[in-house]
Amino acid sequence: MRLAAAALIVTLCTAGTASAGTRATAPGTGKVAGFIRVDQVGYASGEAKRAYLMTTGAAPGARFTVVDARGRHVLDGTAGTRRGPWNSAYPDVYALDLTRLRRPGTYRVRAAGNVSPPFRVGAARMFRQPADDAAGFFGTQRDGADVVPGELGRRPSHLNDRTAKVYARPVFTGPDTDEIAGRLRRIGGPVDVEGGWFDAGDFLKFTHTAAFADTLLWAARRDGGPDRRIDGEARHGLGWLEKMWDGRTRTLYLQVGIGSGDEQGTFAGDHDVWRLPERDDSDRAKGHRYLRDRPVFRAAAPGRPISPNLAGRVSAAFALAAQVEDPRRARRDLATAARIYSMARTTHVGELDTGLPHAFYPEDAWHDDMELGGAELALAAQRLGDPRAAAWLAQASAWAGRYVAHDSGKDTFNLYDVGALAHADLVRAIRNGHARLSTAGLVADLRAQLDAGAERAGADPFRAGAVYSGFDSVPHSFGLVATARLYRAVSGDRRYDAFATAQRDWVFGANAWGTSFMVGEGTNFERCPQHVVANLRGRTDGRHPIATGATVNGPNGTSVFEDGLDDHLDGMKHCPPDGSDAYAKFTGHGGRYVDDVRSWQTSEPADDFTALALYALTLTAAGGGG
Repeated sequence: MRLAAAALIVTLCTAGTASAGTRATAPGTGKVAGFIRVDQVGYASGEAKRAYLMTTGAAPGARFTVVDARGRHVLDGTAGTRRGPWNSAYPDVYALDLTRLRRPGTYRVRAAGNVSPPFRVGAARMFRQPADDAAGFFGTQRDGADVVPGELGRRPSHLNDRTAKVYARPVFTGPDTDEIAGRLRRIGGPVDVEGGWFDAGDFLKFTHTAAFADTLLWAARRDGGPDRRIDGEARHGLGWLEKMWDGRTRTLYLQVGIGSGDEQGTFAGDHDVWRLPERDDSDRAKGHRYLRDRPVFRAAAPGRPISPNLAGRVSAAFALAAQVEDPRRARRDLATAARIYSMARTTHVGELDTGLPHAFYPEDAWHDDMELGGAELALAAQRLGDPRAAAWLAQASAWAGRYVAHDSGKDTFNLYDVGALAHADLVRAIRNGHARLSTAGLVADLRAQLDAGAERAGADPFRAGAVYSGFDSVPHSFGLVATARLYRAVSGDRRYDAFATAQRDWVFGANAWGTSFMVGEGTNFERCPQHVVANLRGRTDGRHPIATGATVNGPNGTSVFEDGLDDHLDGMKHCPPDGSDAYAKFTGHGGRYVDDVRSWQTSEPADDFTALALYALTLTAAGGGG
């Protein structure tokens, strides 16, 4: 989209557009084709503020001007030193320091003939709105009878899950496929697993990811204060986890539904049919029996130990709820958390249970989950005066030691590594309990995670601390934001504040693609998410109804696109309509972003992505965390 203003073409940061201009003829003067990338959601008044001028040619010493909503000049400055090239088309990136801009309002930046999208400056509480939008997306993801219609017109779905049959674990045709070899074998049921949330853009439900998301929702409720949307979704998620745990038989259920059908084509799975979820209960089409009556699978046989990653994070969700609920309900949830935590298999662990197949979520670390579960149990017990607090504190500390010795440095806060939250809450529990345990190692490990991100950010033109060429770059960015806030809360050290702001800026548009990776946030955001309901019920032009608050993966490694995008499924609304890749020219640093409904690699939203966004933004709005 382009708007003419006098003799100058003003570029709004929309997909695939470029401003007109020519190469600069002298430092600080003239026009250079390019873009100004900003945090389109905005900046808190007192924080460091940076925009980026990305150009097709050199623009050393380029002068910039900030104008308010009435076009009045409010700030002038000069671009910083060149931060390096992005790609061959945009070989120059310069930082624009806007930190002196503190007065609340709406602004744009002008530099070298380019104009930025609008952005706000205001109090940190402005980030409560996108956090609430993220909670709203969990409403969109609800399954069962208790759905929230919302802007996408959700309807009750999968009521047949109330009488689901239990099946033995399927055998798959290969390690990297979800295609099933042979038939499913029933071993029990019926069980009631109705409700919960869809895991991502499809309709499967996983205990592994639901527990992670619910843990962060309860943590946001605790650390950010009461919020109607967050409270409601945290309780909804915990209600489903209660169903997935059968306390009478001591059985934890792992997953509801299957991804694909069998190799003979005799039955279909969730990923084989593009349809609205409310159709499934009455779907009598040939081969659709497991869409209509969805199978449920166990994490382990009744009474047998369960995978420690599941035991840790599921118990953490119940124990976090017990930290904020009324005492009577809190004691009940603490008791559930304690039973599940005690079921962990911590010797001869083998492959962790996450989903079926394991390749859906290939987690291989679990000490952090056990540390998290123990820390949250200790905090809940301290609140309720339960004498077991000291024992759980000791267990959490032991698992923290294992994590630091074996897992630290491999990852940062995301679905696969909850060490940051575990460390921060263990420090809190140690200090609350006046325990004779050192917190120095925990604080140091938090700092080490941030240093790893800060080192990457220092070498990146847009100060991104995540890795462009790997999965989950956006949730990793939000994880770094949350880690910085948690670290500040336990140490009092503010050295990573500007780094945290830069990570949030990158997610919300201060990146090479100029897009916000959270649907509905900013002026240019993900338009074509690989999300069935959004695709069939929403719009594709950025106007509502859309999947507001959904957080997507963002850029991914160029290698995952070597075979192109998948074909459109029957019934899938083509988005973009012409199939073009408006962001192709911004591919760089090993990363590519494709806004296309077929691009699960970059455009599929997920509960774990959105939960991290919600928690990080809640901490930001609250001014720190903890």
